[in-house]
Amino acid sequence: MAGLFESTGDGGAAIALDEVEASILRSLEVQMLELIGPGPGGESDDPLAALFAEGPSEAPADPALARLFPDAYGDPAAPADTEAQAASAEFRRYTELDLRARKRDDALQVVRSLDGLGGGGVLKLPAPDCLRWLGALNDLRLTLGARLEITEEGEQGLYGLPDGDERKPLVMAYLWLGALQESLLEAIAD
Repeated sequence: MAGLFESTGDGGAAIALDEVEASILRSLEVQMLELIGPGPGGESDDPLAALFAEGPSEAPADPALARLFPDAYGDPAAPADTEAQAASAEFRRYTELDLRARKRDDALQVVRSLDGLGGGGVLKLPAPDCLRWLGALNDLRLTLGARLEITEEGEQGLYGLPDGDERKPLVMAYLWLGALQESLLEAIAD
């Protein structure tokens, strides 16, 4: 999968995707939408109710969701600090629903962009869409990293997995998404 982002010269980026690449990326984003879900309490058609809705106060049990919606205060590996836990719960209650909505919007933007591409071809992203794509690609990598139990020190062992290892397709997707993310950052920096 060799398609990488290139600058369009106006703050945007373009990438050539074949049908398989577009399909894989779209499938991953749809799975991301399913993982993120509507959030606790579901979606509301009442804008006033949505304005005053409160999110959860506890971190998600799923490691991938915990990576996407981490605690704001304290070190999860440190001994329990009730003050930090209370601050994290308060912060989560007032921010997680908005964060979920933004992550859903970013993933939907990627899906819509890919749907507009059809089977494959050159996808041109205007500057505002590039940041949404960066967020969506980052969320995918964080999720795959959590599923693969990748640590900062442990990424090197992924490069030599044997072909029969069941993690290999996820590792290849993780590495590909990293290349896409890096090339998109470089393209918008030009």
